[in-house]
Amino acid sequence: MHDIQWLLNLMPHRYPFLLVDRILEVDERRAVGLKNVTYNEPFFQGHFPKWPVMPGVLIVEAMAQVASAVLYRIPEYAETIGLFAGIDETRFRRPVIPGDQLRIEIELLKRRGAIVKCQGKAWVGDELAAEGILTFAMSPLEGKWEGPVGIEPARPS
Repeated sequence: MHDIQWLLNLMPHRYPFLLVDRILEVDERRAVGLKNVTYNEPFFQGHFPKWPVMPGVLIVEAMAQVASAVLYRIPEYAETIGLFAGIDETRFRRPVIPGDQLRIEIELLKRRGAIVKCQGKAWVGDELAAEGILTFAMSPLEGKWEGPVGIEPARPS
């Protein structure tokens, strides 16, 4: 299990755009992460004030952030950043609302050079909330992200 500090070392996302609270499992092909959805999320102010629903695009972004736990462990991607190249076969099965806990499962499907495809599924309890195929173009960092001040990035080198 990896906590928030591990995530902060792994990826450049920060509040309000860090959408994963913990990585429960990770290996070279799969990761499972958690997102605790609270009413304090900034997007609930406008989406929707009388019926707060987590935007689907942010659920997909949370899947991508969990995928980074797998991708940045692959040596040739350690000094890259994953940019969306495609989002396919995405379906939203149930609304995600304050108080829900999203369990996000990612499976690496295939890699070809800098292009990577992953299957993502987001669950609330035993209900599938969203799923889709995420395609990433792994782009060189070229010194664009140094990690948090005073903390060595956790990416393998």
